[in-house]
Order: sequence, then C-alpha cells, then structure tokens
Amino acid sequence: MRAIVQRRYGGPEVLSLADVEAPVPGDDEVLIRVRAVGVSAGDDLVMRGVPRAVRLAFGLRHPKQPTIGRDVAGEVEAVGAAVTRFRVGDPVYAESDQGGYAEFVAVQEQYAALRPTAVDAIHAAAVPVSGTTALQGLRLAEVGPGRHVLVNGASGGVGGFVVQLAKAMGAEVTGVCRGVKADHVRALGADHVIDYTAEDFTAGGARYDVIFDLVADHPLGRVRRSLTPHGTLVLSSGTGGKIFGPFGRIIRASVVSPFVSQRLRPLAARRNGDDLAELARRIDAGEVRPVVDEVFPLERAAEALERFESGAVRGKVVIAV
Repeated sequence: MRAIVQRRYGGPEVLSLADVEAPVPGDDEVLIRVRAVGVSAGDDLVMRGVPRAVRLAFGLRHPKQPTIGRDVAGEVEAVGAAVTRFRVGDPVYAESDQGGYAEFVAVQEQYAALRPTAVDAIHAAAVPVSGTTALQGLRLAEVGPGRHVLVNGASGGVGGFVVQLAKAMGAEVTGVCRGVKADHVRALGADHVIDYTAEDFTAGGARYDVIFDLVADHPLGRVRRSLTPHGTLVLSSGTGGKIFGPFGRIIRASVVSPFVSQRLRPLAARRNGDDLAELARRIDAGEVRPVVDEVFPLERAAEALERFESGAVRGKVVIAV
C-alpha cells in the first residue's frame, strides 16, 4: 500500500511517499480503507519530535512508527475474529494510534464509530482528535446553560469544536482569535469575539466561568484573574520550551489547584469510540459542523503539514487518500 513515512525527526521535508506492507488486523481490530485523514497538532509534534520529551514515547533517535496520522475516515475492509460492532463495508471514522497517512490502517474496535451520515469522509476526518478533545474538556468543566466560556484559540481545529459544542450545551461563548478570523469564529456560533492582536482578554474586567486554553500565551496567574472565583481553567496543548513543551505549565497548574477556589484542570484527552458516536449524533442533528480549511492528496502530505504550521488555518487541514 502507499503510505507517508519518515525515517527521522524534522520538518515536513522528512515526509515521503513509499510502498509499504499493509497492516493485518488483530482479533479486536478493524482494518480501515482510509479515504481521508485529518492533520492534527499531534502529527506535527511527532513529525518534529519536539518537545523532546515526546521522544521517550515515540522513539529517541527516530520514530518507532514511521507513519503518522490519527484522524481517519473510510470504510471497513476487514474485521478481526473478536469484532462484533462492525462489518465489512461499514462507513467508519476512528482515532488510530498513528499510521493514518496511508491507504489502510488497523484500529481497535473500541476506538472507532460509524461516520456521521450528514458529512462526507473528508469532513468526518476533521472530527476525531479535535472533536473528542473539545467534548472531554467541556465535560471536565461541567459546561451547561448559564455558563460563560472563553475559548483561547477559537479558530483552530479543537477551538472550533469547543465553540460549537459549548453553544449546543447552552453556554455563552467568547472566542479569542486573530482579527482576520473573527467572522469565521462568529459563524461557528460565538456570541463575542476578541482579537488578540488588539486586545488582551486577561487585561479587561471580564470574568469567565470556564476558560478553555489552547494557546497558553499568558502567565497562569493572569489567566486565573480572568476566571470567576469558582471558575474552571481547562489546559490543553499550547506552547512551551523545547524539552518539556507545555508540561511545565500543566504541572504548575496541578500543584496550585488544590490551594485555590478555582479548578485548574489539565486535559489529557483519550481515544473513545463512544465519544465519536456522540459527535456523529450531534453532527447529524445539526449542532456541530466540521470545518475543513484545505484538502491535499496523500502525495502532498508535506504541503499539508506546511499549511497546518502556517497559522492561517481555519478549522482543519485534511489529506485525501
């Protein structure tokens, strides 16, 4: 099969198209014929091996798994002996454990779900990692009617789902993004939009019940001052040093949280097929729509990563296989 491989860490230039052996599904796995795969921040992280702490999990000198990619959508090609939920030909989407930039990928049954019927495979591939991260983070913050949620990084893949899901849960939503993306964030349903190039959301007097921070571009103390006394800060991704990346900030928040009235909650999103099924229901009900920024063919995967890294993306970049 055709797949994108990398033999070393680095920028998009380390990615190349190759012919490799197709995976064989285990007893509890489904083999998916990949029609599309979403590009996520995790792909970029593993490709570059930065922060360097991630190499402890993915390979010290070079990636143990040479093909990146987790957001996959396609059809079931084959099923393992113990699989009960899917049959050959079922349209599915899933979060794989890497290997998605390829024509076939094997995924454990529990991490897959039937695709939403309202969208095609391209748009379905924009959902798994970003959608489940948003859903799990909003649950962690107990978002519901009457809550005011600020999303720092509202125009990206995860942020767009946070805005839409928070609105569907009955919350008032403020999105923080670059000014040129303000109309995009409003179209997702945000009640208010802050242009971070012109205004610092931590400098005003507004207080929020929940801050979903996907950027980590303000000191923790300043972000806390923008929370209500019993508000919740959800920390997901963000920037940091070359060695530990955002982990230092996450550790500081975990240490501080027991001693303050606010809840500082690091988010470690987990693969979950039931969450994918819920997202499919919400998409089919019209509560959420996946937003695709640009589509690249498999052989141009390096360009897809370059587009992702450009900072100009609205929603998700997707690779069509």
